[in-house]
Amino acid sequence: MCGIFAYINYLVDRDRAFILNTLLNGLARLEYRGYDSVGLAVDGDNESESYVFKVVGKVVALRKRIESVPDLDTARIFNEHAGVAHTRWATHGVPSERNSHPHTSDRKNEFLVVHNGIITNYKELRIILEKFGFVFESDTDTEVVAKLAKYIYDTQKKSMGSALTFTGLVKAVCKELQGAFALIFKSPHFPGELVAARRGSPLLIGVKTAKKLKVDFVDVNTEVENTEKENDLLSVDAPRVRRTQSRSFMGEDGIVEPVEYILASDASAVIEHTKKVLYLEDDDIAHISMGDLHIHRLRRDDSMSSIRSIQTLEAELAQIQKGAFAHFMQKEVCEQPESVVNTMRGRVSFDDHRVVLGGLRSQLANIRRSRRIIFSACGTSYHSCVATRALFAELTELPISIENSSQLLDEQVPVFRDDVCVFVSQSGETKDTLLALEYCKDRGALCVGVTNTVGSTISRETHCGVHINAGPEISVASTKAYTSQFIALVMIALQLSDDNYQKANRRREIIDGLFNLSEHIRQALALDSQLKEIALTLASQESIILLGRGYQGATCLEGALKIKEVTYIHAEGILAGELKHGPLALIDEKTAMILVMNTDRHRADVDNAFKQITARGGRPIVLANEDDPDQETLAKYTVLFVPKTVDALQAIINIIPLQLLSYHLAVAKGIDPDYPRNLAKSVTTQ
Repeated sequence: MCGIFAYINYLVDRDRAFILNTLLNGLARLEYRGYDSVGLAVDGDNESESYVFKVVGKVVALRKRIESVPDLDTARIFNEHAGVAHTRWATHGVPSERNSHPHTSDRKNEFLVVHNGIITNYKELRIILEKFGFVFESDTDTEVVAKLAKYIYDTQKKSMGSALTFTGLVKAVCKELQGAFALIFKSPHFPGELVAARRGSPLLIGVKTAKKLKVDFVDVNTEVENTEKENDLLSVDAPRVRRTQSRSFMGEDGIVEPVEYILASDASAVIEHTKKVLYLEDDDIAHISMGDLHIHRLRRDDSMSSIRSIQTLEAELAQIQKGAFAHFMQKEVCEQPESVVNTMRGRVSFDDHRVVLGGLRSQLANIRRSRRIIFSACGTSYHSCVATRALFAELTELPISIENSSQLLDEQVPVFRDDVCVFVSQSGETKDTLLALEYCKDRGALCVGVTNTVGSTISRETHCGVHINAGPEISVASTKAYTSQFIALVMIALQLSDDNYQKANRRREIIDGLFNLSEHIRQALALDSQLKEIALTLASQESIILLGRGYQGATCLEGALKIKEVTYIHAEGILAGELKHGPLALIDEKTAMILVMNTDRHRADVDNAFKQITARGGRPIVLANEDDPDQETLAKYTVLFVPKTVDALQAIINIIPLQLLSYHLAVAKGIDPDYPRNLAKSVTTQ
């Protein structure tokens, strides 16, 4: 979805060229989130003006636009400066410059706003503001935020004779907003300052200083609300605030040190500048002024911590760069021999065949006593749940339910206090999954998070959980996160059953399979050249059918999703057992098919489907094990031989060729697999 980036420096000399390049590079780091237009705003040549640049298209187009501006003084030095930038993924209004961010309150750019999320009551606010004479230039929900800021600012100044503080103004604005948002405000009325607000959409702040920070946290400022009357659109009295200095950013003499702040939607845009980051919570308002960071609360919450910890990012810059690979998707597929090991590192003891997940330790007994386990996820994460459902049922002997997050909410699925709800999300910020989490928490369920992002909303809001440690994933199409989610869920099932002696041999078999998994993935990756040739023969197809049975049903669903995402070819994953119940009507000699036929307990049933297909002229591409007993028959067809492992893990090996095939299909069709049309990496809106 939309990406937010902002940069502010204090007592650190930076020329305008450096500032513009920092903002543009930050946007480039957020490109993987998906976008169709881009814009930024920087200070002008005097305090009362801002320069705003917008284009429809990629970040490189914005860079060219800025470079073509005549008489832009890029050598001007700023000792203090605040700039904001944004990549827009169109929701309200078509991709166009007038709909691009930053949005402005008026022609003088008195208030500039960048926004990620959706304001659900924007129509009502727009009608009110139009009655007060405001003219709207865009179709977006965000423009009302900028104009509302100007209206409240002007009204307060006129009625009270003095203006609101920047923080007080943003609080008054946010109290009128409904929906989800991450907002950053910039204004010439408050030069060198930025205010950020978060509710439901991710936002973090990176801190860069020459000296070590005094403490590793920032205090949440104590506030005393004016309880005589509520702030609303026509009553904008500022709350009284007791301000304190942020101890983290002061020197020994009590003076704020030279400092730079980087605000962003996620850590990938921050890591090249600093590894010290602070994650904002819902209803936090962060005010940066004169090098100091203050955090305020929009609403009082006694259960909320009075500090925000400054954390250290573990990722390295090289992890978010392509290196020798042509695309991030190719890089991430090929990283899986290492990423699966990282997921298991320190958690699986292969010597004594035990799994220990520290993130579950506090709730392990409660999970085992639960009545059922409900999984909630979307897209690829949902498929990882489907892939491990049978194993969970087998090892835990509990009823297992898998719900698409949006479906769980639509159907108001009954959830009870003795249920365990597992929420799986690569980013940890998927909006539908977050809403499902809120729904289940409200009903008293024990909530478990499985995510790739430390500090994400899901990792903070769940009672316990597991980080999959797959490393940064930039390509929109998820690959290594899928296999790491798969393994993380397998490890959860193994630990939940380690008090069941009857399952000991089965656990030992699976853990032995995990030990050999990295090497088996390397062998599957060796099929790359063969898959590249197959992709050339399939590139002209309009539809591809994937068939599998048992554990491989999820493999077909995920393989079909990958093909759809990056190649724009219609693909459908079908259970082989359903072939006679309708899909067989699609089969003829022209039908493109991939049949997953492993030597497991379903081998005879899948072979039956294979015979039905070939009897009707079909020529499926077969994904089989190296020890397949019927290689002579299969030799007449295109076959991909993969290593054999334990049945519960075979789907991890099988998905590798399908990921590579999707990648090569996209390249053969001239499509950038990293940024497929209309899609975003992190779906932070419904």
